Amino acid sequence: MRNPLLRKLLSRSCLSQEEQDALVQARTRVQPVPAHQNLLVEDTVPKHVVIIERGFACRYRILPDGQRAIIAYLIPGDLCGLNASVLGCLDYSVATLTTCEVSTIPLQTLDALMTEYPAIEHALRRMKLVDEAILREWLIGMGRRSTDQHIAHLFCELLVRMRVVGLAIGSSYELPLTQVDLADAVGVSVVHVNRMLQALRRVGLIRLEGKRLTIRDLDHLMRFANFQPKYLCIEPEAVADQCRDEREAGTRRSPIALDGLVIAQAQRRDQSRARRARAASSTPIARA
Repeated sequence: MRNPLLRKLLSRSCLSQEEQDALVQARTRVQPVPAHQNLLVEDTVPKHVVIIERGFACRYRILPDGQRAIIAYLIPGDLCGLNASVLGCLDYSVATLTTCEVSTIPLQTLDALMTEYPAIEHALRRMKLVDEAILREWLIGMGRRSTDQHIAHLFCELLVRMRVVGLAIGSSYELPLTQVDLADAVGVSVVHVNRMLQALRRVGLIRLEGKRLTIRDLDHLMRFANFQPKYLCIEPEAVADQCRDEREAGTRRSPIALDGLVIAQAQRRDQSRARRARAASSTPIARA
């Protein structure tokens, strides 16, 4: 598989073969990192940027009461710490959520690379602007979407991002997150996440098996979440093609009522079962 960072950059920017080679050669050797390990720490000044080569990581903050707030999921191809040389120190930490493989580029080397190759600087700047756009969508989700819509939007977003780096098969991808990881990202309790996942499964929008998420009806899930992928600055042709393929193959089910009320009614029917759910930090999403 092509280097995930290059796949991500080339989905939005043009880089010559020389520029691609220079960026790849600037990386250090890929290193394995266990789950739940810090890669960058808040209030420190890193000397390098970190590239996620495999696995899931996150940007996060620890609040005064000890709660964790996840402010970004990081997947293969994502780069973190780029603005450290400008800001002086980090205002967030980065940690692995699963076993990961990471590489680094010294900031001094990266600065020289961007000076020598303006196209690389442009591509990295564009990537950071997209990161900011993703954060804005998360803020909108926290403030103006219901929890079920917020989770659905997040699943759609991850599908597009995973497709870009070649890690999705159709509308299915590995999602090795726990319910706690999801709760810390959407800002609700683990029990509430459990209920929302059950509701989305019950109406036939998603399937969770082990550590794999399959979006069973992508078109309906996108409409329910009001997901518009333009903020990712990637041509949404792959998403549109998937919906068209489903129509042509006759695999689309009859329309499903997708408003928040219907899902709320579904979850209330099994409220007693949801109350019995005792999700620990090791509980996979698929066990909802």
